Amino acid sequence: MEWSGKPYHSLDFELKKTFGRKVYKLALDGGMTCPNRDGTLGTGGCIFCSEGGSGDFAAPRAGSAAEQIASARERLRAKLKDRDVGYIAYFQSYTNTYAPLPYLERLFTEAIACPEVTLLSVATRPDCLPPETVDLLARLNRIKPVWVELGLQTIHDSSARFIRRGYETPVFYDAFRRLKEAGLTVVVHVILGIPGESREMMLDTVRAVGDLPADGVKLQLLHVLRGTDLGRLYEAEPFPVLSLEEYLDLVVDAVSLLPPEVVIHRISGDGPKRLLLAPAWSGDKHLVLNSLARRFKERGAFQGCAL
Repeated sequence: MEWSGKPYHSLDFELKKTFGRKVYKLALDGGMTCPNRDGTLGTGGCIFCSEGGSGDFAAPRAGSAAEQIASARERLRAKLKDRDVGYIAYFQSYTNTYAPLPYLERLFTEAIACPEVTLLSVATRPDCLPPETVDLLARLNRIKPVWVELGLQTIHDSSARFIRRGYETPVFYDAFRRLKEAGLTVVVHVILGIPGESREMMLDTVRAVGDLPADGVKLQLLHVLRGTDLGRLYEAEPFPVLSLEEYLDLVVDAVSLLPPEVVIHRISGDGPKRLLLAPAWSGDKHLVLNSLARRFKERGAFQGCAL
């Protein structure tokens, strides 16, 4: 089975199927921080996290949610011309449920009230989802669709401690269960290439996400970025990182392990070139995507089909 010419259930295909048109993501800044940064759990963030808090490609925060949406749409205007499109209000940087409930309610309600916004997407940590916040997201989900993106990264607690994730894996499973019971769509972030993890360990994480099953998955190559604690470790004593060939085979195998209904929201990811230390090949996005397309074809691999 192919989804819009791709051997996996792509996000673009799912959005067009659901909404009948192209839907673009608008990266917004909710003005929040993270318990791994404000001293609650730590001050340096996760070991791989840059100062942008995983929002390096988002525009700098300026104004309310509605003003940010209007500004982001204006930047896309020349590219889109007069096409009928929808937008995802995507709160990406840092931990976007790490704030008092009244603040979150004002912020998210303002975003989904914009008529051009098709759905709300909120990136957060599993340990920052108290019951009242889940209830809020469930209420908003009755107005417009709400996605919650959870940063799992790995099911292996030794790796989680290395990257300073800050919570044990059962916390993720509990948050996932509560979100699904509330009727929300859950997208899980997985990092491939964490130092010390074998190929099989990485695939075990993908299998676990597929067994849930998650509604969507983001497969992210570990980028070693300048200015991060991981970057400083790498500069002091370089450690092995995945080669392009290793990554291609790993992604094809990972995708084949996921059920066909799981939407692949990201299949590569890229770090800011000005910050990228390693792997150097990952800075060429076209090379990565074209190589992945060829490898899928060579392997005859399709989502949900074991190789």
